[in-house]
Amino acid sequence: MTPKRKKRLLLVLLIIAAVAGAATLMMKALNENINLFYSPTEVAAGKAPLGHTFRLGGLVAEGSLNRDAGDGLTVHFDVTDEAETVTIAYTGILPDLFREGQGIVALGKLGSNGIFVADEVLAKHDENYMPPEVAEALEEGHKQSIEKMKGATQ
Repeated sequence: MTPKRKKRLLLVLLIIAAVAGAATLMMKALNENINLFYSPTEVAAGKAPLGHTFRLGGLVAEGSLNRDAGDGLTVHFDVTDEAETVTIAYTGILPDLFREGQGIVALGKLGSNGIFVADEVLAKHDENYMPPEVAEALEEGHKQSIEKMKGATQ
């Protein structure tokens, strides 16, 4: 091989290595910033990753809202999709529209004890709107609860 060809080959190899390195860094950054949505049924089935940030949505279960007496900012409540229920712990000020029976989406991590520790809680902003992921999860949970009832009566 001539020296000119060696230089070209080296240049091409360096360009390929640089592009591969940039693609690897970009994919890693994207993977860390993706927040997938899981329903309470999927969390109960073990499909949600432990220790990784994701979104959890559903309806706040009636009678499940409990405030810690210590700091007054920590709350525990249950979120359901009518088939399964997951307990959420959140420290901070809840949105003004937050209430029992309301659709919410929480962003946080699932602890090893099965409690979802939320960093952020979002409540729907209007009585007619519900995030599409929450609506689908509630519909699927409703179907599963009906199937459970049919199976129990037969």
